[in-house]
Amino acid sequence: MTTPNHAPTPATPVPHPRLVLTDEVREALRDGRPVVALESTIISHGMPYPQNVQMAVEVEQIIRDGGAVPATIAVLHGRPHIGLTQADLELLATAPDVTKASVRDLAYVIARGTHGATTVAATMRLAALAGIRTFVTGGIGGVHRGAPTTFDISADLTELAATGVAVISAGVKSILDIGLTLETLETLGVPVLTYGTDEFPAFYSRRSGFTSPMRVDSPAEIAAVMHARWDLGIPGGLSIANPVPEDEEVPAERMDGVIAQALAEMDEAGITGKDTTPYLLGRIVELTGGESLRTNIALVKNNARLGARIAVEYAKLG
Repeated sequence: MTTPNHAPTPATPVPHPRLVLTDEVREALRDGRPVVALESTIISHGMPYPQNVQMAVEVEQIIRDGGAVPATIAVLHGRPHIGLTQADLELLATAPDVTKASVRDLAYVIARGTHGATTVAATMRLAALAGIRTFVTGGIGGVHRGAPTTFDISADLTELAATGVAVISAGVKSILDIGLTLETLETLGVPVLTYGTDEFPAFYSRRSGFTSPMRVDSPAEIAAVMHARWDLGIPGGLSIANPVPEDEEVPAERMDGVIAQALAEMDEAGITGKDTTPYLLGRIVELTGGESLRTNIALVKNNARLGARIAVEYAKLG
C-alpha cells in the first residue's frame, strides 16, 4: 500500500455549541463555501441611525455579490449569533442598552443575558469558534496616542496575535498612534499586509507616512499567505490593510487638524477607556460636516469587496 505524499485534508470545523448560526451560515460552513465575518460595534457604536442599518445591509449584499456568505456577529439576549436577521440589525442599531463588547466582556454579557455589539477582537474570537477565517471591518484598534502614560492599547492587537482569522480593514484608525501600533504588531508576530500599495493607509486617508511592512497585489496572494501561515501551525491572525478609494478619502493633511481638535476636546471632557473611540468618531463626523461618515461607509464597502474575494480564494485552497 502506498502512502499519500500529502497531509490529509482537515475536517470541517464544528461550530461551538453556544453559537446561534443562521441556516445560511451553517450550510455554507458545512459545505466548505466561503464565509466572511462582520463586526457589529460599527452598527451600535460607530454610526448614527439609520445609516448604520443601511450600511450593514449593503455590506452584506456586497459580500453575497462577491460569491461569499456574510456572517454579522453579535450577542443577543445572551447568545452569540453568527449571522443576523433584519430584525436583529434593527435591534442592534436602536436598542439603548447594547454593550460595546470586547473579548473580556463576552462572558459577562452572555451570563447576564443581555445584548453585546462585538468589537474587532470579540468578533475574531467568535468567528474562530464558528470556523470562519476571513473577517471584514472598517479599521482596527491599536495603540492610543498617549499610551506610554495611559497604557491604553486595544485588545484587537493581542487578539490578532492569538486567533487565526484574517482581518481586512482600511488600516489602523487614524485617531490612534499608527507607528506604535505597527511596532506592536511586529513584536506580536502579526503579519501586516497592505493591498496594492507600498504605504500603510490611515483609515480615512490613503497615506499615513509609514511604509507598508509587506505588500500584496491580489486576493489569491493574500489567501496563499493565510494558508501558509496556518499550514505551518503558526498561531494568530493577519492584518490586511486596504486603502480607501482615492475619490472617497479625506486627505491626511485635513484629517490631522480635525483629529487633533477632537482629541483635545475629549481630554477636556475627561472621556477615557472604551468610550474614547465612539466619542472621537462621532465628533469627527461633526467637525467634517458628515464627510468622515461618508468615507467610513465607503471604506467598509471597499473592504467587503476585497474580503469576499479573499474568502473565495482561500476556500479554493481547501
